[in-house]
This record gives sequence, structure tokens and C-alpha cells, in this order.
Amino acid sequence: MTVVIETGLWQLDPARSTVAIAHRTMWGLVTVKGAFGHVTGEGEIKPDGTAHGVVSVDAASLDTKNAKRDEHLRGSEFFDTENHPTLAFAVNGAAVPEDGTAEIVGQLTVRGVSSAQAVTAHVTASSGDAISLAMEFTVDREQFGMVWNQLGMIRGLTTVTATLTFARAVV
Repeated sequence: MTVVIETGLWQLDPARSTVAIAHRTMWGLVTVKGAFGHVTGEGEIKPDGTAHGVVSVDAASLDTKNAKRDEHLRGSEFFDTENHPTLAFAVNGAAVPEDGTAEIVGQLTVRGVSSAQAVTAHVTASSGDAISLAMEFTVDREQFGMVWNQLGMIRGLTTVTATLTFARAVV
């Protein structure tokens, strides 16, 4: 599949975009899944094919379909949304090759801690008016200060999946 993506400014379409997480708990027996309800972002594709931008997520918008768990995740032992309301991924560099697989390098910021993060994104659709990307990567929650682990129930990495659709920005 040959992918051609036009240069210019792009704005995330939150109605057609999702960011979700999954983490195995209860000693690996249960997978807790959740989705963030509020995602924003913007980016620019330059004439040389490189891209940069940012995707931000309202940390308090995480919904795991369990109100008590969501309240705990918003608290100081996890996302600490009172002090750190936004999670962000800032793209420092990305090239969009014609095969539709982009290697993206950026900074993931959670709880005020930034860490380098590499992501492979797949262009699932592109036109002059919209670009859709799908990606999945893992994050070690402990590197962002999320170390709560009652009885050793939470182990391993958190999987982040995202489907992001950008529309051409109106300037």
C-alpha cells in the first residue's frame, strides 16, 4: 500500500479518535481496561515528510466501567489528576514513509515526569482531508511514579492502544 500524506497543519478529531489502556492485575488473572473520554491534539507534516505535534489526554476522563476503581486511579497513588490533569505525548520526530508505517519518537509525560517513548504507527487511511493512525505500545507505570501495588497484584507493563484521526486544520 502506497501512502501519500499531504503537508500542512492537522487537528485531531476527538470524535473519531480513541486512547485506551489495558493492564493485567490480580497476579495476572484479570485485565483491567479503560478508555480516555477526552483527547486533543495537533500536528504538522513538513515538505520533507517529517512530522511533529502533540496528543493530550484528560487524565480524569479515564473510564474503566468501575466508578470506585476510576476514583482510585484519579488519586495520588496513580494519575494524581488534581496536580497533573493532562497526559501528553509530544512528537519530536517522525517520518511518514510511503509504506504507511511510521516510526515516531517523542516524550510521554505522565504525572509531570517525561520519558522518551518510541512508537510504531500504521496509517490506516489517508486523504487530502484526513489521516488515521493506529498504534500500540507499552509503558512501565513505575517510571512515572505510579508504584502503588497492594499485595503485589499489579505487575508488568501497561498497554496503550490508540486510533487517532487528524483532519486538515483550517488556517
